[in-house]
Amino acid sequence: MKREEVEALIAELVTPILADTDISLADVEYVREKDWYLRIFIDKPGGIELDDCQYVSEKLAELLDEKDPIKDKYYLEVSSPGIDRPLKKDKDFEANYGKKIDIRFFSAWEGVKELTGTLVSHTDKELVIKKINKGKEDKNPVTIDRALVALVRPHIDF
Repeated sequence: MKREEVEALIAELVTPILADTDISLADVEYVREKDWYLRIFIDKPGGIELDDCQYVSEKLAELLDEKDPIKDKYYLEVSSPGIDRPLKKDKDFEANYGKKIDIRFFSAWEGVKELTGTLVSHTDKELVIKKINKGKEDKNPVTIDRALVALVRPHIDF
């Protein structure tokens, strides 16, 4: 089974586990580092607690043991996505409209490899932002081709 297929299947399995809770599925990753890792990222208003991770981990482990859909040996991890998690899904981008984001490019875009801006809108193909230069937001938004973007994260001011 391909990585994307495993991720989609796991998302389907996790959804009913979360149905009667205030926990939402933020992301699923099935990645090979030295070993295979199945990572489930969950979120909820007010933040995730250890008990939430344990609950989802136990319920999902039961289902995975029963159905045995993944033939590779893997490690199951359930955690919060963290405050600096990458924006990947439409709901992630929509939740950050009007907020500062950091963009990292595959190669330099208009002479920069990284950029901070306020997210105005997005589509599957483009991001619209107001660039922030020296702490000040530009008045006119710019459109960035998402094919050029390696990573988008919420901006964190320290």
